[in-house]
Amino acid sequence: MSVDSRVAVYTGSFDPITLGHLNVIERASRLVDRLIVGIGINLEKQSLFTPEERVALVQQITQRLGNVDVRTFSGLAVKFVRDCGARVIVRGIRSLTDMESEFTMTLANRKLDPGIETVFLMADDEFSHVSSTLIKQITPLAGDEELSRFVPRELIPAIRAKIAAASGS
Repeated sequence: MSVDSRVAVYTGSFDPITLGHLNVIERASRLVDRLIVGIGINLEKQSLFTPEERVALVQQITQRLGNVDVRTFSGLAVKFVRDCGARVIVRGIRSLTDMESEFTMTLANRKLDPGIETVFLMADDEFSHVSSTLIKQITPLAGDEELSRFVPRELIPAIRAKIAAASGS
């Protein structure tokens, strides 16, 4: 596959996808001709949603963006980026703590494939505290109106159902 400089890949677990993730997707999609959202599959990590469910959820909330494609991958992100014909990884940064870990990952990725560049997008301040882990913690306690400040409103029923099933409720 040839490398296309106007294609970027945004990787993550998106379990579940948050308004912070969506903010990065929307902004990144305006910078490139095509944005591929790569949903990483880590068999050692206990996920709330299956990879197929995560793809469906991300597709549901990005379908209005005509240049976003959603795929799963396992293994190294830089290999996935190459397989997509891209040479840019987009990463969202929420805090200085994120920056430290992302910096380490970027240096490793450069060693693995010096032709891949990483572009960081700062999360809008209203999303700087939002994480998938936080969503899992507050969903059982928050009402829909409160939860809609963190995740797309149309995904709340699916998130609630998954968390209830996981807790045995």
